[in-house]
Amino acid sequence: MTRKWILPAGVLLVLLGIGVWYYLAHRISAAPPAEIAATPPQAPPSEPVTQHPIPVGQSEPSQAPLPALNDSDTPILAALDNVIGAAAVKDYLIRENVVRRIVATIDNMPRQKLAAQKLPVVAVPGVFKVQGDELHATLDPQNFSRYTHMVAVIRRLDMQRVADLYFHYYPLFQGAYQDLGYPTGYFNDRLVAVIDMLLATPQVTEPVELVRPHVMYEYADGTLEGLPAGQKILIRMGPENAAAVKAKLTELRAIVTAAPIKH
Repeated sequence: MTRKWILPAGVLLVLLGIGVWYYLAHRISAAPPAEIAATPPQAPPSEPVTQHPIPVGQSEPSQAPLPALNDSDTPILAALDNVIGAAAVKDYLIRENVVRRIVATIDNMPRQKLAAQKLPVVAVPGVFKVQGDELHATLDPQNFSRYTHMVAVIRRLDMQRVADLYFHYYPLFQGAYQDLGYPTGYFNDRLVAVIDMLLATPQVTEPVELVRPHVMYEYADGTLEGLPAGQKILIRMGPENAAAVKAKLTELRAIVTAAPIKH
């Protein structure tokens, strides 16, 4: 817990690997001419199930075609400058492989660890602080202030503009997600699943006890230490900051799930 990372909050964009059902068609085997060996009727083949489709027409570029994924950093960063603010983009975002980093990080948030080399954002400034000593340590609430400026940016975000950017560049996020090894996965479904996971982050009452079995501190409570990486980030931010992030995630979820499901 000595180096903690902020949520890529402006563009929480990614997908859930969707369930795909396959069926095996059984051929009717030929019997003597007088009789045909019948087989029970088979269920129709299942199609990939999209739970939260992108609104119709929103994922298509309005004029010029979208750039290739590997050439998308410049236009994506320019779009983020307009939505988040150039200063915030400069301060927080890593400016290479932006889409791929966002996709990989969001996909990893339900897991135990985030891959540091794939994070789209820089480390939170400041030194991680604890109260107490090696034998009995607790999380110092002063750590919460390390997230103040980032959360202030999040509070100001217009989530409709964030979603509009997401919809416009959706094919790039979809492609990056499939490149991770989800050929039938649907980008927006994964995003919604990750948002739901983050919204389910438990509220933790202070003091939060820590242990230091190795170099870095861990939660003394095994239940907390076993939480997904994304939930542990919200807990480290402190209750007030976490509530602000959850409020914006709730807004984003409402927008990206607004499209009716087609049957």
